[in-house]
Amino acid sequence: MSEYFTPEGVVVPVTIINAGPVTVTRIFEKAKDGYDSVQVGFGAQKKERVTKGSAGAMKGAFYKTLKEFRLKPADESSAKEGDVIDVSAFVPGDKIEVTSISKGKGFQGVVKRHGFSGGPRSHGQKHSEREPGSIGGGLRTHVPKGMRMAGRMGSDRIMQKNLKVVFVDKENNLLLIKGAVAGRKGTLVEIVSR
Repeated sequence: MSEYFTPEGVVVPVTIINAGPVTVTRIFEKAKDGYDSVQVGFGAQKKERVTKGSAGAMKGAFYKTLKEFRLKPADESSAKEGDVIDVSAFVPGDKIEVTSISKGKGFQGVVKRHGFSGGPRSHGQKHSEREPGSIGGGLRTHVPKGMRMAGRMGSDRIMQKNLKVVFVDKENNLLLIKGAVAGRKGTLVEIVSR
């Protein structure tokens, strides 16, 4: 994250995303494949690190990631295999949808995971400051489904809607998006214009 100063002098908190060019690797058509979609490849990869099956799908070029985007029946895709899509597809002020994997936090207790307040710090409650408290239901002899308990936290697929493009740097393929985007540094994100 960083700050961006608008021409009016307003400071905007932004996330800088390296939206390097993606290449259209394949077009799926309903008549031939049963559905409409576009497959794109992103990031260069060494030939040795690509499996033979993936290498066949990439047709000679080696990408770190292949991703398929389904097209709605109403969408008319003018893309052709080999086309390059870069940040010039966006303009400042665009509303976008960003999907990414959030930071993994490992196994966490109920205080951090669900915001429980824990037990009281007085009246002989010596070791119950971050405990979940009662989980029973009186007459029931089992833990109810959906009971909030300790467990793995983070590493979830997060979709953030209505984010705004603040600035587009076409020379360096950088996209400045207002606000925070889920994930650690280096996380792969999907950006869809709405």
